[in-house]
Amino acid sequence: MHHILFDCETMKYANTGLYEYCKQFGHALLRNKAEDEKITYYVPSGLKGFFGEEHQYITISKLHRLMMPSFSYLDIWHTSFQSTHYRPSNKNIGHVLTIHDLNFIHEKKNPKKVASVLKKVQRNIDSADHVVTISKFVLEDVKQHLDLRNKPASVIYNGGVLETFPGFDTPEYRPQRPFIYNIGSIDAKKNAHVLPALLIGNEYELVIAGPVFDEEYKRKILGTAAQYGVEDRVKVIGSISNKSRYWYYHHCTAFAFPSLAEGFGLPVVEAMSEGKPCFLSDRTSLPEVGGPLAYYFHDFTDTAMQKTFAEGMAHFNATMPGAAMKAHAASLNLDNTARNYLQIYRSLY
Repeated sequence: MHHILFDCETMKYANTGLYEYCKQFGHALLRNKAEDEKITYYVPSGLKGFFGEEHQYITISKLHRLMMPSFSYLDIWHTSFQSTHYRPSNKNIGHVLTIHDLNFIHEKKNPKKVASVLKKVQRNIDSADHVVTISKFVLEDVKQHLDLRNKPASVIYNGGVLETFPGFDTPEYRPQRPFIYNIGSIDAKKNAHVLPALLIGNEYELVIAGPVFDEEYKRKILGTAAQYGVEDRVKVIGSISNKSRYWYYHHCTAFAFPSLAEGFGLPVVEAMSEGKPCFLSDRTSLPEVGGPLAYYFHDFTDTAMQKTFAEGMAHFNATMPGAAMKAHAASLNLDNTARNYLQIYRSLY
């Protein structure tokens, strides 16, 4: 029997992309593992049993940062976040490291902060036997800013599955008009304050969902809406349920995601799975994920964004690429992701 540990530390951050990644990937491993492979989940307190009571769990302890037990029965330790403090102490355990992004570089944070985080990531690279990034863009970032030490490195797209709830019809907020949808954490890197400009000269609403990490930035979004005189049509609704998440994707007229820093961009895949026109920034990994089926904001002035949106909607309605978008989204699924990781695990047994 081969024992594989999957680190779910970031599930302590509910309603985030990292939480969804761990949840969906953790289930995908169970669907795709071989009979002689057993998954152990390294989880925050309170999540023991999350993937089923029949599976094995190790609860994360702060003491593990000082002294990690050897866990000598494990064959593989999969670290799922690049700057974690938790890594295997036993050198006989094959160590796989996933690097989601180096967004802190693109966010132009304090140089001392950047250096500190890079040091943490480098420490995890040094411990790893195989490094995985979730996009080609991230791999190039890693090569530019870190040292892989000639270790094998692969690109495995995250993928994702949007849970569907066809009978659900009671979202947290029900728009009164056709609406543009955006989802993501409410902070500066998501760049949502540029979106109210899309409401000038039309009757659309803008619904922005996601956990509010920065109250000041939320005020900036609403302040921008007020400047354009569209504040009554901009709703920042906070964290939402998975049922509402599906409802907004399913019912929106368009999906807008002008983020400045992404390692992958799971919401793009989710929106495409519903065949919705996607308007993205042209930054970091988003052109790689959206490909030619998305429309791109090349700058964020109000007139340029309005032009991109109007031309994109006209093109979408004329060409009706919904089927191609759904096929593209279906190709980026967690079962493929899990199978690719399992191949790496097996190379290290």
